[in-house]
Amino acid sequence: MWSSELIALMLIIECLEVGLTTLSKAAMRRGMSDFVFVVYSNALSVPILLFCCLLFHRRRFPPPLTLSILCRIFILGLISCSTQMFIFVGIRYSSPTLSSAMTDLVPAFTFILAIISRMEKLDLKAGSCRAKCIGTIVSIIGALIVTIYKGPQIAFASSTFKILDENLRSQISNWVIGGFLLAIAAFSIALFYVAQTSIIRDYPAELMLTLICHIFVTMQSSIVSLIAERDPSAWRLKPDMELIAVGYSVSIYIYIYIYIYMKKLN
Repeated sequence: MWSSELIALMLIIECLEVGLTTLSKAAMRRGMSDFVFVVYSNALSVPILLFCCLLFHRRRFPPPLTLSILCRIFILGLISCSTQMFIFVGIRYSSPTLSSAMTDLVPAFTFILAIISRMEKLDLKAGSCRAKCIGTIVSIIGALIVTIYKGPQIAFASSTFKILDENLRSQISNWVIGGFLLAIAAFSIALFYVAQTSIIRDYPAELMLTLICHIFVTMQSSIVSLIAERDPSAWRLKPDMELIAVGYSVSIYIYIYIYIYMKKLN
């Protein structure tokens, strides 16, 4: 049974992530590159994670890191990097509202992947399993309803065959692209959770794993950003909404890491 403290933490994180998507959308409207945003938010988190690891492992050394584990963490970082880029590019094309709706797909995808990877057993006789199946169906239907209901107005051709306005067509196209990217991101998040759980079973050092993963994500996102962003000015953070968005993103990581560190000390 989950503790009330853990449930409260998850609710707080969800609220913080909604704020992050809203701030990132506002920063992108002012010209911030979504690719560069991923680089900075991960790169600035590395020193904080390193500090937490040094504190926690100053007396107790982490388990030995094998080449196999390192390769699996690299793949995990690749999934995380792709997920973050899908999320922020999807938000740029759509809105934070659609992002929040698509996030509801994560538990559904996670449950499906857990069954495929045999981390979960599909036993319809059990009440908990039936509840998960119903929750999966409801979350998928809910995401579809919000996508259709909140999307740009779709004008159907009348008897006079009126042509849709070009601006409306562009909005619909962007909304569809954004929804597609955010759906992929939701699946990638679920894949990340399943892969991370598998690695932790073989390498039970969560802080060290997260540190290495963030280092890989910083490297991978930097390579992608250098290819995607040819303009050097895209790497300059303006002291306005761009800096606030990056700082807010890092503060979320700080909150989570400090909580994990304190729990591990206890």
